[in-house]
Amino acid sequence: GAGAGAARGKPGAAATPAAAPAKAGEHTGLTSWTFGELPELLEINRGKLTLIGFPALVDKLTHCDLEVFDDPTVAARTHRIGLRRLFALQFKEQLKFVEKNIPGLQQMGMQFMAFGSQEELRDQIIQKAIEIACLQDPLPVDASSFNQRKDAGKSRLGLLVNEIARLVSQVLTEFHGLPKKLQGLQAQAAADMQGQLQGLVHKRFLADNEYAQLAHFPRYLKAINVRIEKLRADPARDAKLMGEWSAAATPFLRHGKDRLSGKNTDPKLVEFRWMLEELRVSLYAQELRTPMPVSAKRLQKVWESMQR
Repeated sequence: GAGAGAARGKPGAAATPAAAPAKAGEHTGLTSWTFGELPELLEINRGKLTLIGFPALVDKLTHCDLEVFDDPTVAARTHRIGLRRLFALQFKEQLKFVEKNIPGLQQMGMQFMAFGSQEELRDQIIQKAIEIACLQDPLPVDASSFNQRKDAGKSRLGLLVNEIARLVSQVLTEFHGLPKKLQGLQAQAAADMQGQLQGLVHKRFLADNEYAQLAHFPRYLKAINVRIEKLRADPARDAKLMGEWSAAATPFLRHGKDRLSGKNTDPKLVEFRWMLEELRVSLYAQELRTPMPVSAKRLQKVWESMQR
């Protein structure tokens, strides 16, 4: 995976000497960027101990602490979340207003009830907006790049929240009623769609997916609706298409899915997972169109080339 070094667009961490040891106080209780440039490797004095490692801002809700990690991947992942918190703390006043004015939040909260609370959904919407506004790579590495990003992001925040809320509302509205529709359908097809739904809409669907990908979710869910209609008319056809989809999906489900758990994921596998989703659209609901041509054969070829 990308190390803390790579995540900041620089060569491997070992290339730079560690910054001089810093006293613990300089690195705790942070609410803005007051700790100089973020080095590739950092030494921190904790009491009598000197710790050295990959630096990351750690989210402590009301503030961040700068800590060091042995694993660059863990550092990079932790740092993104901490950095998001640091921006949120800078936007405190604005966020108070934005949170109160998320369009359709109550309605969405009702639709989200099976997964979590309205507050959890609200927080995911806000966090996603901050990510899009402020956390594009390369991430800021010093106070001036942080402040620049903060000023640029601040003006976009309200619009982004509205846009994300609109999309979330579309997703939840399309999802609403689907689980009920699966009852009484042919068991194998119902189980297949059930699994598909669980992979799409869950407690952290907004947090766990890239926004560009989420934009396709309403179409994926519409495709399930279309499939249900067609299944009722022609169960044999559905079974045949399910066989085609399984042929392309089985190797991934067998070998790839485990590697997609957690955040440490291979982008090629993530891409393949969405190609499988597009294949469903193309098989069951062609009229909804896919952004690129997909077929079971094509996906099998892609998978084979990934194994080399």
